[in-house]
Amino acid sequence: MTKKILLCDDEVHILRAAEFKLKRAGYDVRCAGDGQEGWEMIQADMPDIVVTDLQMPRMTGLDLARAVRDNEATRHLPILMLSAKGFEAEHTDQAKECGIVGVLAKPFSPRELLKIVEQILETGTAELPRAYAV
Repeated sequence: MTKKILLCDDEVHILRAAEFKLKRAGYDVRCAGDGQEGWEMIQADMPDIVVTDLQMPRMTGLDLARAVRDNEATRHLPILMLSAKGFEAEHTDQAKECGIVGVLAKPFSPRELLKIVEQILETGTAELPRAYAV
């Protein structure tokens, strides 16, 4: 069965590049322009992994992660956070509380994202150089 990936980011060029790479690798990829849309999509069609930007309108990536963890039906979902700015200590603590499995700093290559997503889907963790577990 094809694994489903939900990408949440308000930067369309990032969504399209990531979507293209992940679809070419055989994944079923859905895209959301913000955390609120992502949360609605999760409830309608459960993905196998969520890849979300930190800073988005309507609902941030951390708020999305909290919603996922607070819901019995979704709390098992692995979440990879994307962050354009430095991931400060305050965010690291919040990410731990939200169950984020790793953080990938922007800019990143779609190839790098694919490797990390594959690793998380296989092992539940992200151990590549620029994706650090929280």
